[in-house]
Amino acid sequence: MKAGAVRCVLGAAALVAVSGCESPTGPGGKPEPLKALPRELSAAERGLIEGSNRFAFGLLREVDRADTASNIFISPLSASMALGMTTNGARGATLEEMRATLGFERISLNEMNASYRSLINLLRGLDPGVEMLIGNSIWARRDFPVEPAFLQTGRSYFDAEVATLDFADPGAAATINNWVSRSTRGRIKTIVGERIPGNVVMYLINAIYFKGSWTQQFDPRRTRDAPFTGADGSRRTVKMMHRRGSVRHLSTPLFEAVDLPYGRGAFSMTVLLPARGTDLDALVARLDAGEWQRWMGQFAEREVEVALPRFRIEYEKQLDAALQALGMRRAFRAGEADFTGLSPLGHGLWVSEVKQKTYVDVNEQGTEAVAVTSVTVVESLPPSFVVDRPFLVVIRERFSGSILFIGKITAP
Repeated sequence: MKAGAVRCVLGAAALVAVSGCESPTGPGGKPEPLKALPRELSAAERGLIEGSNRFAFGLLREVDRADTASNIFISPLSASMALGMTTNGARGATLEEMRATLGFERISLNEMNASYRSLINLLRGLDPGVEMLIGNSIWARRDFPVEPAFLQTGRSYFDAEVATLDFADPGAAATINNWVSRSTRGRIKTIVGERIPGNVVMYLINAIYFKGSWTQQFDPRRTRDAPFTGADGSRRTVKMMHRRGSVRHLSTPLFEAVDLPYGRGAFSMTVLLPARGTDLDALVARLDAGEWQRWMGQFAEREVEVALPRFRIEYEKQLDAALQALGMRRAFRAGEADFTGLSPLGHGLWVSEVKQKTYVDVNEQGTEAVAVTSVTVVESLPPSFVVDRPFLVVIRERFSGSILFIGKITAP
């Protein structure tokens, strides 16, 4: 791993227990911190969050294993929602692989959809001190037949905007990208190339925008240049932010960690610092939902001087290989994928690409984090035969085999 490497996950694991969305005040008129969820989670909702967190750490491990970039920043929640919409079009073994990869093999498809619906509602209004936007959209090619039930599921459970476009029109890509830009406050401007390939029949897109101020902000006057040592031993200078105060803290032989809350405490950034001599990739490889849950229960409040680098990252990654390594294989294979729940032509469809773009800015005031995930569904096209170079022609009688004419054409 290169110097200054960062491995970050934005997902359901960031959700901590809170009490509600009203704003009672404490001493000095300051809002009271939130302490519990506004309601009990159903068994299906707990299953979705547990499955999403298993998916989160599995996805991070696979991306980290394959990507040698210094910084990695992904949103498993964005990927899960885009793929969750797509899962409703899958059938048979394709459906089972997608559900298992996303961590939903223990709940039904209907329970999965209802839990996504509840989670979207919960996250959007959870903490008035945090701006949390979640947008979903489905873009279908105008001449492509789509099952009405598939589109209705997207609207009802994912709040998806549904539109049909002439993908051959040069303005179609701009229309989709304008939605992406609006949904991310302009932080991510494009997810689709200027020209949409002729075999694309659908894009399923999720966008997440998060902006939260630290509950206890860093004083900009205390930010100063400081050394940062990379995994390869190289040193560079960073802008190091400083704050002192009570914070949830955990120290283990493997790592030390702090939990830095935003707003009234519904969301937090958990920073894990490997013990000296411990490789960060080794810590990533060990992370799983069970370990994470156990560690989260071991934090304790204590007075800590926190020094955290200020950083801004833009990241882009195709998730195809990582998803296939996690078990989602048939969806990517022409001739094997079954998307008959999406279209009557579903046996000729497959997923050609799952792409994610993210942005994060961590500074003295707080954090702005953005993600867009697109799932591209394509159809099998007849092989193309374009005679655009010198060629031979033979005119023949097929039954007897007699050749009547033969020629070489170099300048038609």
